[in-house]
Amino acid sequence: MRLPRKPFPLVLLVLPLLVFMSAEEAGGPSAALDFIGKAVNFVILFGGLAFVLRKRVAAMLARRGLDVQEALRAAEAARREAVEKLAEADRKNAALEEEVRRMTLHAEVLAERGREKIAAQAEAEARRIRQFAQQEIEHQTDVGLHELRAFAADRATSLARDRIRRRLTPEGQSALIDKSIERLAELHEKSGSG
Repeated sequence: MRLPRKPFPLVLLVLPLLVFMSAEEAGGPSAALDFIGKAVNFVILFGGLAFVLRKRVAAMLARRGLDVQEALRAAEAARREAVEKLAEADRKNAALEEEVRRMTLHAEVLAERGREKIAAQAEAEARRIRQFAQQEIEHQTDVGLHELRAFAADRATSLARDRIRRRLTPEGQSALIDKSIERLAELHEKSGSG
């Protein structure tokens, strides 16, 4: 007779017969035998449960292991994705910093151009104002000279009139009229004879 390859199921079948025999049937109570009986009952009960549930527990543990492996793979994929996103964010941040630096330089260039343009406009306005002031000064000078000449002419005329009136007496007027008539007669004779 060959022994089965797995003696465990055979032991499970025979062992309850041994355990369920009471100490009184054997001839006398024994505490050691009672303890061994309880231990054997414990082993049979939990061994039987383990045997019966072995496949289910193994399948459950295998599923749980697969779930844990899947969770680990998902966690690793999420970690890799997070690392990639962090790297992408770092690249974008560096690009953004470069863009800010470039825009700052551009704004500084524009501000400098604006300052230069304002300075040029201010200089042109100052030149225009100086030119206008120069023209206004020349105009005022011309107006002043004209007024001065008019005043001088009026004053000279007034002074000459006063002198002539003082010098020209009725006798002097007659002499002057006579002299003018003589000149006209001489001119007439010259033009008539020639």
